[in-house]
Amino acid sequence: MTHSCDAGQPSPAPTKKNRLAAEKSPYLLQHADNPVDWYPWGEEAFKKAREEGKPIFLSIGYATCHWCHVMAHESFEDPVVAALMNDAFVNIKVDREERPDIDQVYMTVCQMLTGSGGWPLTIIMTPDKVPFYAGTYLPRDTRMGRIGMTELAPRVQEIWNSEREKILASAEQISARLTMVSQPQAAGAVDPALPDRAYRELASRYDAANGGFGSAPKFPSPHNLLFLSRYSRLEAQPQAILMADHTLEAMRRGGIFDQVGFGFHRYSTDAEWLVPHFEKMLYDQAMLILASTEAFLAGKKAIHKRTVDEVVTYVLRDMTSPQGGFYSAEDADSDGEEGLFYIWSLDELTGVLGSQDAAFAAAVWNATEGGNFADEASGTNTGSNILHRSSGSDARAGSLGMTTTEFETRLESVRSRLFDNREGRIHPLKDDKILADWNGLMAASLARAGRVFGEQRYIDAARRSVDFVLGSMDEKGRLRHRWRHGELTVPAFLDDHVFLISALIELYDADLDSAHLATAVEFQKRTDDLFWDKDNGGFFFSAEDGETLLVRQKEVYDGAIPSGNSVAAWNLLRLARLTGRSEYSDRADAVFAAFASDTARGASAHSHMADAVLFAASPSLEIVIAGDRGHADTGALLDRVRARYLPQAVTLLVEPGPAGDLIRTIAPFTEGHVPVEGRAAAYVCRNSACRLPTTDPDELGRILDGATTPAAD
Repeated sequence: MTHSCDAGQPSPAPTKKNRLAAEKSPYLLQHADNPVDWYPWGEEAFKKAREEGKPIFLSIGYATCHWCHVMAHESFEDPVVAALMNDAFVNIKVDREERPDIDQVYMTVCQMLTGSGGWPLTIIMTPDKVPFYAGTYLPRDTRMGRIGMTELAPRVQEIWNSEREKILASAEQISARLTMVSQPQAAGAVDPALPDRAYRELASRYDAANGGFGSAPKFPSPHNLLFLSRYSRLEAQPQAILMADHTLEAMRRGGIFDQVGFGFHRYSTDAEWLVPHFEKMLYDQAMLILASTEAFLAGKKAIHKRTVDEVVTYVLRDMTSPQGGFYSAEDADSDGEEGLFYIWSLDELTGVLGSQDAAFAAAVWNATEGGNFADEASGTNTGSNILHRSSGSDARAGSLGMTTTEFETRLESVRSRLFDNREGRIHPLKDDKILADWNGLMAASLARAGRVFGEQRYIDAARRSVDFVLGSMDEKGRLRHRWRHGELTVPAFLDDHVFLISALIELYDADLDSAHLATAVEFQKRTDDLFWDKDNGGFFFSAEDGETLLVRQKEVYDGAIPSGNSVAAWNLLRLARLTGRSEYSDRADAVFAAFASDTARGASAHSHMADAVLFAASPSLEIVIAGDRGHADTGALLDRVRARYLPQAVTLLVEPGPAGDLIRTIAPFTEGHVPVEGRAAAYVCRNSACRLPTTDPDELGRILDGATTPAAD
């Protein structure tokens, strides 16, 4: 492409707030003052593009995205760039977290054309939404082989005006390729060795020195760790839990974990988990709570319980709305600098703590005069430190002449004083929109952790979140994806439904309130009706009556969070065992079959689906307790169940009265499950073979231990 001298003078940039000022998305509102004449996604923008014969510049990002901020500051806030964009394009901004359907389609295009993706996502397309250019971050001016906005806009404008037919032909070819790659593969039988292959692939990439998988950058990928914990238990593979343990402990010690205020940052830019990308996402907190809880069950290591306690502290303190829903994210930047809120110089430590406690903090958290945090532009150390604990630092109490209790007490005193001081700094932006899918994920994690650790406040928080989603985001029988300041947005996507169902199942497992299970069954029917692919199996991401985009996609890749289809398979399998209804397991089998070719191409990229296959293949274990929840004998039986790591088990409580009647309606196989001689009784079925009931908690423990010994399978 060449720049034409006679392309015309750019029109002046607008001086008022643009159309994004009327939006609720924090990301879109960040751009409401830009001189770029932004439109939100909608017919108004497409109509203008058609009428004026202009291409569309589509920019997709999210509120806590660091490089989105960089591109905004360099280009979208610059009057010169804005004038070029306004003259050449109709400009549209999309929040990927509000419209993941749009993001998925155009991210697929970017990966297809460039071999990679990320945010900000930059797409240039025809007025009919067909893309012909894709990229990610673009600088203001061309440098280091990356075209700049000041060159791109006039180049595209010239070619659009002089060689439009070529562009339209190219766009149609791209659209045809997108349709082809989005076509469902022929259904086939899922490989029963999928879990074994996923384990071997993860083991081959395992970083034995630092934990995690592969090299820098390193992402937490907690669903891989969940899979390893369960695989270790069900397949008697001790190396699997060792990998999960090591990775969780290394992250907990590293700079990716906020040592002062708790919670995990998004990912590590290095292999040692030291230098994070500082944004904090709700879904990472949720998945790491879940992975740490599962690892605790597998190995009973106290460090995992502590991690859960601290992450939950962060979430309930900083990420919970007054209504009970959970906020989405916190930014990496504060006062215009990434990580500024989280880093400390030795002088700052001394100013807050005094010299002795500052020396103690520096020794524990590896703070030095030179610092370990480098300036992004120059690469030189700034004298600031990312606090982190070295391997073996938990044994440092003795070297400091302190008992472990004295050490931990002093460390907590130092940490809390640093936290109180840090609260006075300029905080990163909080993205306070509430998403149904991420709330379902967090509620599921809190319910699981609450049950395992006996923390009722976790379960209460999970229940409040689910109640908020059901009460405020379910409009006239149709779930919505986003709530902010009382406003709802687009109809829910597959992930919203399946993560909510997962939360309801986990809540039932935690508090045995039959209403949760009944609602899960109701939402599974809604999910089947709206998203199921009747021709090829599997679930579409968008509902059958959703907005028509270039393609209707089905996602199975487990990325930052598990895919909607892998979670759906899990839900269906658990509902099958909880209700005794084979139609649920039949549909789960159809999900496996629909994606058999996808999962065959990369088992570890589908670890949550491999987890579901492992669950389906493992001998089933249904435990029904018949008794009054308020009686000690019922509690004693439940305690025996909950003290054990039973990844293949489901538990039902059949009570007297309406709650028990509801369970018998949902799960007809429990009709004959009643107390024995006036005492609560446990009925255990393994692999479709049921034992006689027992009222003895110790005998129940022995039955469960025998039923879950991997070698016996």
